[in-house]
Amino acid sequence: MIDEHSFSRRVPSGDTLERRVCNTCGFVDYENPKIVVGSVVRVGERILLCRRAIEPSRGLWTLPAGFMELHETAEEGARREAMEEACAAIRITGLLAVYSIPRISQVQLIHIAQLEGDAFAAGPESLEVRLFDWEEIPWGELAFPSVHWALRHRREVWDRTSCAPFSNPPGDLGDTLPR
Repeated sequence: MIDEHSFSRRVPSGDTLERRVCNTCGFVDYENPKIVVGSVVRVGERILLCRRAIEPSRGLWTLPAGFMELHETAEEGARREAMEEACAAIRITGLLAVYSIPRISQVQLIHIAQLEGDAFAAGPESLEVRLFDWEEIPWGELAFPSVHWALRHRREVWDRTSCAPFSNPPGDLGDTLPR
């Protein structure tokens, strides 16, 4: 089959940025950031973390989170990710943070959640899932800068089930892990 469409990079009429545009029909192939949805799941005084079984950052700890799917809400996506990664049913009570990671073209929506029931286990993308007391969190083994941010932001509003959403720490775009 011969592809009738070829694309070139140019600024479409009425736009200000260079885009991929079909030379045949003028279709603009917009490239937009990926949306990640997840949650800081609190169980009593502990936090649920997953040890990653996949790259990037295989073997390091993270929150249950992942890419949002088409036709789902952010909350549905966060609940789905908790089930996929931690076999955990969660109840979302609020939006904790919106983080922007321009280096990898991501926007992350991280929720405040509680475990429903007491069941959780490693899903296919996790090597292990555990509950951590605040003092036990393996800070040096966290997978991504936004995991550090979300945990610290959750701690700031520990006794609340909702809050005004946090954002990236001032000047931090997630390029390096906190020390």
